[in-house]
Amino acid sequence: MHAPAILRQSGIDALLAGDGSSEIMVTDSPSPPVKRSKIWELSRTYHCPVIGLCLPASDLERFAKRFHFKASINNAHDLHVEAVCRVTSRNAVSETIHKYLDRLYENHIKQFDAAKTDSEVLALWETCFTNGRIAGPLWAALTHKRISSEGREQIHDRVHMHMHEAVAELSATQHRLNQAEQMLKELAGQLEQIREKHVQTESRLRQQLQQAASEIKQLQQSRRESETTRQRLETLESGQAILQMGQRLMQLTVENEQLQIKAAQADDLKQSLKNACHNLTELYHERDTLRAERDTLENLLLTLNSDSTADTETENTAETKAASYECILCVGGRSTLLPQYRTLARQLGLKLSHHDGGQEDALSRLPEMIYGAAAVICPTDYVSHAAYYQVKRLCRLGHKPCLLFKGTGVSSFAAALTKITSGQASINSSPVDTVETTT
Repeated sequence: MHAPAILRQSGIDALLAGDGSSEIMVTDSPSPPVKRSKIWELSRTYHCPVIGLCLPASDLERFAKRFHFKASINNAHDLHVEAVCRVTSRNAVSETIHKYLDRLYENHIKQFDAAKTDSEVLALWETCFTNGRIAGPLWAALTHKRISSEGREQIHDRVHMHMHEAVAELSATQHRLNQAEQMLKELAGQLEQIREKHVQTESRLRQQLQQAASEIKQLQQSRRESETTRQRLETLESGQAILQMGQRLMQLTVENEQLQIKAAQADDLKQSLKNACHNLTELYHERDTLRAERDTLENLLLTLNSDSTADTETENTAETKAASYECILCVGGRSTLLPQYRTLARQLGLKLSHHDGGQEDALSRLPEMIYGAAAVICPTDYVSHAAYYQVKRLCRLGHKPCLLFKGTGVSSFAAALTKITSGQASINSSPVDTVETTT
């Protein structure tokens, strides 16, 4: 989303004083006009959010080159200031920008034409704003033929306050990311302690297993001796010898039973060792997963920190370009986390398309959505069996990179996006290139 630049009044006055090629005329009729207002007919107060929000930064640079702006192309703020100054009067620049915005937001203008009163315009604007659609509705509302000066002021005030809320939300998000990083460090420490404990347990069990194996050999030898003794007893004719040998046999029988008990205990120790090794393998895998999610969150945190230190117009440029990147389709996942999914995708420079895996969206839409996407990701533990198998089949047929991963949290989703964009995939592994389209 573009953030409206806070235009310094002194900068505008200085630029207007140095440009003698056009005369600044600001009109703001107190009564609603009978036709849509032109951009130069709007009050200077509204030119700043219109240029900052409604006109994409790439198009502003194109107009600056076309009309030979004095400001440097590399200085987004100066370009913004000069553009705001030029649209305050009717000239070639203001007419071109007005026509371009009318074409760009034609659908929104048609939507707002249905509003016949000032209150209806404001109600429609409020609906669009609540749904996250700002640029087109802002242009259609400010130039609407039935909007009043008070209505324009309300729209301007709402956009202005929205920026304060966006900055506050960004600060809160950064705080949460810092907490998540600290939690990951603590979990890594706990995992290391568990690993050391399991290493000690494994060593102890191996020693016990060796001791049990030695005892088993001894008991097996005793068992062979008892068998030999039993055969000898059968051949003895002396009753006293038979009695003595019977006693010996009973003793060996007891030893044999003890041998069987120890053998069973040895089997239990083997099974315990096997379970311990299995648990240790799972812990290693969990540790690697947590590390990958931690690295992904650290990269996103660095991206957010970079965005927060950049000027407002740079954020506008990133917002506009994000919409033209390659499309990644997510099949399944929690619908309640979809806004966070989309935010993470935009931070990585991707456009996210979503199908809920057959809960509400029809499975018949999957072929069209998969073939229209650059790559597909699918959380296997939050998607229907039918959607899961259909995704695998369609991706193989369409040669689409597909990443199957476990976990529906934001961190798991971020790790999956990072893997798919770096070329890691479960099916048809290939890097996903982001290509910017020109307007």
